[in-house]
Amino acid sequence: MMYNFIKNLVSPKKPAPSIMAFNSIPAWVKEQEKKARETLEEAAKAPMQSIRNSAAQLQLVVNSISGSEHDPALHPKLKSVAKNSLPLYIKAMNAALAKPLSDDIEEFYTDAVECVKSSLNTNRGQGRYLQAVFPDEMKAVKTSIDAMGREMNGLTSSLAVYRKQRAAIEEVKDLYQSVRDMQDDLKHSGEKEQRITVRIGEITSRIAEIEAEETRLASDEEGKQAIETCRAILAEREKTRNDVTRNYAARSMTASHVFRKAENIAAKQHHPGEVSALKHAIEILSNHDMPDPSVLGTALAAACPVAQRMITAGDIPLKNREEREVFSDTDLFCSTMSELCTELTACDKTCRDAETTLSTHPLVVRTNSLMREKTQLGHRLTKEEQLHHELVLWTAKITENIPVTTEELIEKIEGIIGGSVQFQPDTN
Repeated sequence: MMYNFIKNLVSPKKPAPSIMAFNSIPAWVKEQEKKARETLEEAAKAPMQSIRNSAAQLQLVVNSISGSEHDPALHPKLKSVAKNSLPLYIKAMNAALAKPLSDDIEEFYTDAVECVKSSLNTNRGQGRYLQAVFPDEMKAVKTSIDAMGREMNGLTSSLAVYRKQRAAIEEVKDLYQSVRDMQDDLKHSGEKEQRITVRIGEITSRIAEIEAEETRLASDEEGKQAIETCRAILAEREKTRNDVTRNYAARSMTASHVFRKAENIAAKQHHPGEVSALKHAIEILSNHDMPDPSVLGTALAAACPVAQRMITAGDIPLKNREEREVFSDTDLFCSTMSELCTELTACDKTCRDAETTLSTHPLVVRTNSLMREKTQLGHRLTKEEQLHHELVLWTAKITENIPVTTEELIEKIEGIIGGSVQFQPDTN
């Protein structure tokens, strides 16, 4: 115990962390920006004034060189060099010193760097030819440039510190805004999730209502019996139509096969009228749409005698029972085809009527309506559930990122103030 007591006395106590409200960071940032700027302005005040004074002194020296007399005792060769170099030197130095130095520190720094650089280059260039002609003046020029350079070094250091502080403050601003944005996103995602959950509940509830009604409809024995009766009537009528269709199609194909042979023979015999009559009958018999009975009868009445004549003449041999049956009595064939055509048209109508009776039965209409609605709701439910799943994942990611970014924000603030920081629990 004595050891711990002495240790506590000797060991320095760790300073308590600074407590900061999260929402106070923007104001704190502005204060830090202000302090950093004020520190820079204070540090730059003396160097800027010294640089201005040195630049003014340099301008006076350049002016004195421009208006001074040459030393009469100077060697003629040096006089000639000075005469050629002096105008160029004066012009370059005046150009370097012509631009006024800005009151803004960073603009001042840029202008001053350019001024010192240009002056130094000119002094090392054309100025070196004037050293022997104007030794005192050129020494004064070098002294002024060196003075500006020394002050520029101090200003460079102050600006570097300021820019580093400003960069750190900008990082704090960016991190703070990131946390605020994530907090806002989290709030909005929570509201969105509530809306999606409500929609999922509404859709699920409606699907349950539909399924309950479908169960009730399925237990309607009287309605189911009526529908079965409608279906039985429709099936019987469709069977009749199919039988008539097969009978009509079989006779059509048999007659068409013989008519095509007759068409080829008529073409070889150069009987265009017969070719036209046969082709017209083939087209009607081959058409998928049911022809008018009278039109069909007229076409067959024109084509059958032509084929019959060729059969009788032995030009077309009948090869099977079906062909012999059709062309043994073409009048009967023509009347039968017209009757089948009329019957098939009537069958189509009775089938359509039976289909309408079945499809418009209240139980069928309601059942189909419920099925369509249930299918649409199922698609909507799938989309809403996918949205909810994606939102939950996104929210979890944001929830994980907020403390990480907040910790990074704290570290940046601690780096600026040089001590530990804690956010008030109720504000983060």
